[in-house]
Amino acid sequence: MATAIQPQKESNGMSDQEILSRKSKSKRILKESLIGYTMIAPWLLGFFLLTVGGMGYSFYLSFTNYNILAPPEWAGISNYVRLFTNDPRFVNSLQRTFLFAFTSVPLRLMVALGVALLFKKRRPGSAFFTTVYYIPSIIGGSVAVAVVWRQIFSYSGVFNAFLEVLGITPRPWLVQPSTAIWFLILLGLWQFGSAMIIFLAGLRQIPSELYEAASIDGASAFLQFLKVTLPLLTPVIFFNLVMSLIGAFQVFASAFLITGGGPLDSTNFYAVYLFRNAFQYGRMGYAAAMGWVLLVIIVFFTALIFSSQKRWVHYSGE
Repeated sequence: MATAIQPQKESNGMSDQEILSRKSKSKRILKESLIGYTMIAPWLLGFFLLTVGGMGYSFYLSFTNYNILAPPEWAGISNYVRLFTNDPRFVNSLQRTFLFAFTSVPLRLMVALGVALLFKKRRPGSAFFTTVYYIPSIIGGSVAVAVVWRQIFSYSGVFNAFLEVLGITPRPWLVQPSTAIWFLILLGLWQFGSAMIIFLAGLRQIPSELYEAASIDGASAFLQFLKVTLPLLTPVIFFNLVMSLIGAFQVFASAFLITGGGPLDSTNFYAVYLFRNAFQYGRMGYAAAMGWVLLVIIVFFTALIFSSQKRWVHYSGE
C-alpha cells in the first residue's frame, strides 16, 4: 500500500513549502517597497538636496563672511557674537516679533474658537459663511491684500474717512511707531480661518450626550463650555497654538509690504531684518546666523509648549 510522501522538515521545523512561501512573500514585499521608493524618489531627492543640503550649507555660511558676490570667508563665531553683543536692531527685531507673536496668537485663537462655536451646529448657509471666513487665510500673504490693507488704513483711506464721520480726528496710523504694529496684528487677527476650520472639526467630534448629561445636571451654557467643551478641545487648542506660534515668529509679508519694517523699526520683525541683511545689506553669512538663532527660538518655545501639555491637554483615551 502506497504511503503519502510527507514534505521534508528542515532543522528549524519548517517544511519546503513554508520556506518557498516565505521567500515568495519576501520578494513581493521587496518589489512593492522598490516601487514605492521609486515613486517618491523625486521628493526624497528634493528633500535631501534642497532641504537638508540647504540647511547644512546655511549652517556653514553662518560661520563665514559671505556677500554672494565673493566666496565665503571663514569667520568663526563672530556673526553670533555680533548678534548678541553689538547689534541693537537685532534685539529690537526680537522684541517686535515677540510682541506680535504673543499678542496676535492668543487673540486669533480666541476669535477662531468663537466663530467656530457659532457654526458648530449645521444650519442653512453655514458652509457658505465658513468658506467666506476661511478665504483670508488663503490670500492673507498676497501682495494684493497688503496693498489693500495699506490703502484702507492710510491717512486718506476708508478707515480714517469712517472716523471722520464719527467726529474722530484722522491719524496716519501706519506711519506712527506707536500704532503701526497694532494694525499688522489686526491683519493677523483677520486671518483666523485655518484655526477656525480645525476648531470646528474638533467641536463636531464632541459627543452630544455629554452636553445632554450636563444640561440634565443643571449646568448652564457657560458651564458646559468650561467643563465639557474646553477640556475635550484642548488637543485641538494645543495643535493650533503650536502651529500659530511657529507662523507668528516667521511673519514677513505683511510688515515688508505694508510698512517696510518702519516707521523707526517699529515693525522691523525678525524675518524682515533677516531678509534685509541677506539681500539688501549683502551680509548672507550674518543672515544665515540669524536664521539658525530663529530656529533655536522656535524649537525652544515649541518644546516649552510640548512639555506643558501634560498639565492642561486632556486626551479622550486618558
